[in-house]
Amino acid sequence: MQDLISLEIITPLGMIYQGDARLVVLPGSEGEFGVLKGHASLISSLKAGIIDIEKSDSTHELVAIDSGHAKVSETKVSVLAKGAVWVGGNSDSEIAKRLEEAKDLIKSMSSDSIALASTFAKMDNNVRQK
Repeated sequence: MQDLISLEIITPLGMIYQGDARLVVLPGSEGEFGVLKGHASLISSLKAGIIDIEKSDSTHELVAIDSGHAKVSETKVSVLAKGAVWVGGNSDSEIAKRLEEAKDLIKSMSSDSIALASTFAKMDNNVRQK
C-alpha cells in the first residue's frame, strides 16, 4: 500500500481540488516545502505560486494560487487560498487557456520577476510533459 496524503484546496468560491497525493510541494512564504504522509503538523502562510501535486502514478497536477494558508497534519494538507486555478484540462486549448489564467492570477499578486519566471517555467515544463 502506498503512503498517500489527502489534499484539499479551497477558495471562497469552493473546492478547487480534492484527492490523494504521494507528495505535495507548496509555495511557502519563506520558500517551497514538500509534504509527505507522516509530516509534522504545521500551519504556514503561502505566497503566490504553484502547488505541485505528485499523484500515486507519478504524474503531476498543478494548481496556481495567489496567496493563502496551509494546514498540514500527518495525513492531510488543507489549503485555503484567496484564488486558485487548476492548470489542466481535456484538450490542448483548454490547458492553454487555464495556463494563461494561472499566469494572470500569479502576476496580479507578485512583483518579484525572478519568482515569476521560475513559477512560469515550472508551469510550462509540466504542461509540455503531458
